Amino acid sequence: MKIAYLTEFNLTQLNPKTLPRNKLGHGQKCQAIFNALNHHHSVISVHHLNKQREQRALWPKLKRRYHRLFHKTYLPWTEPRFTRDYAQQLQRHCDRLQPDLILTSDSNLIAYLNLPHPIALWTDTSYAGLIDQYPGYQNLCSASRRQLYDLDRQAYQRCRGLFFASQWAADIAQDTYQLPSDKINVIPFGANLSQVPTSAQVETWRRSRPKQPCKLLFIGVDWYRKGGDLALAIAQDLNQRGFKSELTLVGGHPPQPLPPFVKSLGFLNRQQAQDAARLDQLLAESHFLLLPSRAECYGHVLCEANAFGVPVLTSDVGGIPTVVRQGVNGQRFSRHATAADYSTWIEDCLRQDSYQPLAQAARREFEQRLNWEVAVAELARQLQGWV
Repeated sequence: MKIAYLTEFNLTQLNPKTLPRNKLGHGQKCQAIFNALNHHHSVISVHHLNKQREQRALWPKLKRRYHRLFHKTYLPWTEPRFTRDYAQQLQRHCDRLQPDLILTSDSNLIAYLNLPHPIALWTDTSYAGLIDQYPGYQNLCSASRRQLYDLDRQAYQRCRGLFFASQWAADIAQDTYQLPSDKINVIPFGANLSQVPTSAQVETWRRSRPKQPCKLLFIGVDWYRKGGDLALAIAQDLNQRGFKSELTLVGGHPPQPLPPFVKSLGFLNRQQAQDAARLDQLLAESHFLLLPSRAECYGHVLCEANAFGVPVLTSDVGGIPTVVRQGVNGQRFSRHATAADYSTWIEDCLRQDSYQPLAQAARREFEQRLNWEVAVAELARQLQGWV
């Protein structure tokens, strides 16, 4: 079966080092899907988008300035004249390729696509799940808000099947757009790792982690949304209790000065060999990944931690419950949980010898559910019957 995979990236020559930070995770996800799906079908990257019309237009710049006067966010790329233009470009590519099926991870690329081929969308959320929750989608002007909902609605109408990475994302889409349940599927994403540690390596690392000091790892660029302040408070509380703990911060910009048991390493890019080695070392040594997010569509880093046999302590929000099964590969806490709630659980887990079975189960979850090979194999199985 020939599949046209529509993205904004050239997945045959993608160099993640050239991607801006806000597109790095999405680009890596698309590349992982492209590479893994090619093991099952013939997949062609369709990506040649000429964005000059949007970039050169004067009126979007004027509209952005106007809305800033009222502290509103305007998104030019949601304008129908631009999304229609991109759809026409992609349509010409598909007419030439004549694929059996079209796949994308971006609803805006297919909202105005007019092709006879069956279309599948595999994404971590609809725009409805981003609005008012994520940077760039807050304080939206009425036009951009309306256009985002329209993009989703029209894209979903054109799809034969919708695949979401979490039950939360599936529920939001179904509730917001009144979608039939037989059109919706849930397939979790995998870990964005170029090299996965072996089971033997993980076993060695797991056994070498002492009860104390408890090593906590926080990875997140968006300090507040990812709960960096709460992660800091948890480490503080553990040490005040006399339970020696260390916290390493990656990605965010914490307030200064930091206490002596906290290290801040700034942003580490997995596409840089030295940074990737440092991240691998941190995961191998850590007892827990700490990610008490206030909003989270999915969280590939949760899967990556499990790949290293590291359980996840996180909040019960967004798509996280699909990734982290309670008491299996980590623990979910209420969004309103306090630092003391986390600290008590951590101390009990390590003192009562519950940690090693939990770390074992975390790796098992990665092997059975949270890797791209398993995820894409399920997608390929479901798409097989479409043509």
